[in-house]
Amino acid sequence: MHRRVLLALLAASPAAAQTSRLTVVASFSILGDMAAEVGGERIALRVIAGPNADAHGFQPRPSDVAALRDAKVVIRNGLGFDAWMDRLVGAAGFRGTVTTATEGITPRAMAGHDHDHGGAGRRRPHSVGPSRVPDPHAWQDLRLGQVYVRNIATALIAADPEGEATYRRNAESYIARLASLDTWVRAQIATVPPDRRRVVTSHDAFGYFGAAYGVEFLAPQGVSTEDEPSAAEVARLIRQIRQERITAIFMENMTNPAMISRVATEARMQLGGRLYVDALSPPDGPAPTYEAMFRHNVGLLVPAMRGGAS
Repeated sequence: MHRRVLLALLAASPAAAQTSRLTVVASFSILGDMAAEVGGERIALRVIAGPNADAHGFQPRPSDVAALRDAKVVIRNGLGFDAWMDRLVGAAGFRGTVTTATEGITPRAMAGHDHDHGGAGRRRPHSVGPSRVPDPHAWQDLRLGQVYVRNIATALIAADPEGEATYRRNAESYIARLASLDTWVRAQIATVPPDRRRVVTSHDAFGYFGAAYGVEFLAPQGVSTEDEPSAAEVARLIRQIRQERITAIFMENMTNPAMISRVATEARMQLGGRLYVDALSPPDGPAPTYEAMFRHNVGLLVPAMRGGAS
């Protein structure tokens, strides 16, 4: 009798519940938040590149390889953003499901350099010149963010069919919130005169946001935070800021502020704050979730773009 009671208690314990969850690994914090929203209590989640981490040139640790060995589902962004994840999957001998959150999205093309986003030691010389590369930052359009959510839900359902009803319910509730947030963003941007919708940021990560919401973004760095702008490119940007009287300039949470600070100083501008772009903030920060990131960023962008406009 006592043995039966003990076994029942062990089955109901948090440790037992943890092992019964679907083990999921997400490449970076924004995907991790999406997976947490869809998976809820049915998944045990590990995020490789966490809050404030620059996923462009992320260097995985040995413990990350171990995490993949125990996982059933891996979620990556794709489009060259987290190419290091493919190497991590190979190193771990991962045999579960790898899902690409951008599946089905037609990527924007943008100017870039012929180098790999996978980290140090893999970059080709920039002397090969600029090329057109896929822009990986599709989550910056909330409508495309909804595609991410559907892809994640599909992957979780395939790996855990018993949880299908939960995953579908969570995904649809989350998608409805993102659709409402998209409407709010559009309404906020509409308060800015079209000729003032210009913003300078650290690197070129807002292409999808700009296309979706009618804002022009300028940046000294390209698609990757590893890109190094030339002195002529920086000087050209400073001249444009002065000539067009751009009033909005921001640093990003996961990039070195030195370059954008220099641009702001030489353009005689005040930095407008910190935008969250490729990574969320820690839980106690202003952008701990994908939804909070949009609200924080728009809350900074709109007044800065308006400047002295009525």
